[in-house]
Amino acid sequence: MVAVLLLVSILGFGETLKLYLKDGGYHAVREYQVQGDRVRYFSTERGDWEEIPKELVDLEKTERERKVKSEELTKEARAQDEEDQAERALRKEIQSIPIESGAYYKQDEKIETLPSAEFQVITDKKRKAITMISPVPLIPGKATVVIKGERARFVVKEPRPNFYFRLSKEERFGIVRLTPKKNVRVVENISIIPVSKEAYEERKQMDTFQQQLAPDLYKIWPEKPLGAGEYAIIEFSDGGEQTDLQLLIWDFSVEGGQ
Repeated sequence: MVAVLLLVSILGFGETLKLYLKDGGYHAVREYQVQGDRVRYFSTERGDWEEIPKELVDLEKTERERKVKSEELTKEARAQDEEDQAERALRKEIQSIPIESGAYYKQDEKIETLPSAEFQVITDKKRKAITMISPVPLIPGKATVVIKGERARFVVKEPRPNFYFRLSKEERFGIVRLTPKKNVRVVENISIIPVSKEAYEERKQMDTFQQQLAPDLYKIWPEKPLGAGEYAIIEFSDGGEQTDLQLLIWDFSVEGGQ
């Protein structure tokens, strides 16, 4: 509040007020004082203090306009103060996230790093598994991306967790729900057309809000509460006409979700 009052005084300094007269005219003043039967004012036209009989001044109209102007200045000062606070909070938030690319979770002002998931791309051709490499060479046919284990090591206990995601390069990203199977969790299924080698990916991607905090830094959180279960943050390039599938994964479990 002190900052707001100080800003009001700074904004008010040099502001021109109208000292209204009962004959319909006015004097442009910086400030005025009622002293007995006289009104003393600082004229902005002549840059000096002057006096006028109080009976000639419409003090009611003058004071009413002064109050309106003062309230406007106070609102502007408060809005500016709130904007400055928001900017400082945003800078502090950005500085709290490590500069290394990856996924991060913030809870109680503590930043935790999500570990990269150990995943495999399993093809339907002799069940060949390509383990933890990116980019992944595309092999015609069908493939499934799976994460080892039925449960993530990283656990969150809120249904709408906020994550920070620092990209290594400009890619697409999102939150997906994993499908548990024996000893693994399925991230997505991929169909690859033999002739064109285009890849079509099927994933259970959640609707999310995304806020860009810096050129390579984003904040991401689900639009709706997540149910208890297994999820992952993924960074990806859709196959299209590319010859490789770009995919990075950070898995997590939600406890107590809706």
